Amino acid sequence: MAEENNTTSMTGEEFAARLAEENREALDRLGQLSAAGEPDDSLTVERLLHVALKNELEATEIAALWMGTTSELDVKLALARQVGDEAKHYRLISDRLREMGVDADSIDPRREGDSPLFEYLRQLQSTTARVAAGQFTREGIALVRNQHFIEYCLSLGDQKTAALYRDHIQPDEQHHHELGRLLLARYASTHDEQQIARQAARRTLELAEEIQEMARLKSGITRAPGC
Repeated sequence: MAEENNTTSMTGEEFAARLAEENREALDRLGQLSAAGEPDDSLTVERLLHVALKNELEATEIAALWMGTTSELDVKLALARQVGDEAKHYRLISDRLREMGVDADSIDPRREGDSPLFEYLRQLQSTTARVAAGQFTREGIALVRNQHFIEYCLSLGDQKTAALYRDHIQPDEQHHHELGRLLLARYASTHDEQQIARQAARRTLELAEEIQEMARLKSGITRAPGC
């Protein structure tokens, strides 16, 4: 992704458009990694939905943590909406697992500890960094990963899980991402804030790629949904 070496800041709208372009290369690579290789029989929809629960729980908790320490009212309310949406996704996925015969109440996604991405996001203090890393970039990652997951579900004949993501989860993630772009344009209005945002987005993408590759190598997990 290109560096900005000059000190002339773009408008917030121009910067949000530029960052979207910069993110696209990494998102395309993440999409390719997500769909890489031929999955074996152990890569079931049920197994991937277990991964999804952890993602949704972490997304809920990050938004809740940030909400309590964000002063800007529009961002605080956007985070409140996201808390509710991500918690709803967790419930919907749990319900789908129950339909598949799984005791969803026995699943505790916290057992393996927090992900490196969660740890990184939790320590962000700047509103601009939070918007860039969370709603704008992490939700962009979710859209890409969810699409590959939907396609995988369809390839296995699981129409119900595909419809859950296509009709309910993806529209929420698209809303979060688009709202993140609006907020980024509003708050990344200076060169310094734009650098903060770019660095946060870049690190989020790097961690997402590292986590995805580790899951593939250690557990054979690909095509996992986002949050």
